[in-house]
Amino acid sequence: MMGVGKSTIGKKLAKRLGLPFVDIDKIIELKEKSTISDIFKKKGEGYFRKIEKKITLEKLKKNGLVISLGGGAILSAFVRKELKSSSISFWLDANLKDILPRLRNIRKRPLLDKENIEKLLYKIYSGRKKFYNESNFRIKCGSMKIEEIVTKIIKLYEAARD
Repeated sequence: MMGVGKSTIGKKLAKRLGLPFVDIDKIIELKEKSTISDIFKKKGEGYFRKIEKKITLEKLKKNGLVISLGGGAILSAFVRKELKSSSISFWLDANLKDILPRLRNIRKRPLLDKENIEKLLYKIYSGRKKFYNESNFRIKCGSMKIEEIVTKIIKLYEAARD
């Protein structure tokens, strides 16, 4: 889910594991030479999702990466299928009340570029929750510190590989 800390946690996780970190949203912005907000405004969400799916599927086929998926990538059945067959996935789940303050003043989130952010955030979360729940592991971030989350992911990852 947006605002949960996928990129921050992913970078720290990759560093601790000694693996490259890949942020799908950053790759899209570099390839498109545009921000995600501008892509949504100029080309639409459908175009963005198509690019997101293509890049995500390319990266999921590679081994030895820590990947931060865009929050909506999971909407694609193709991405979910590849995710299940090629990787160990983690759902970083946080209470929407904790996420909301992080997102309230950020205008780079095109799906939240509306008036009632709280209601919209709940609607997005509710629509995606069933897909997030297909992850191998769910980490209830709650009051956990970043390092605690990273350590928990590493323990689960190592146990799953055995």
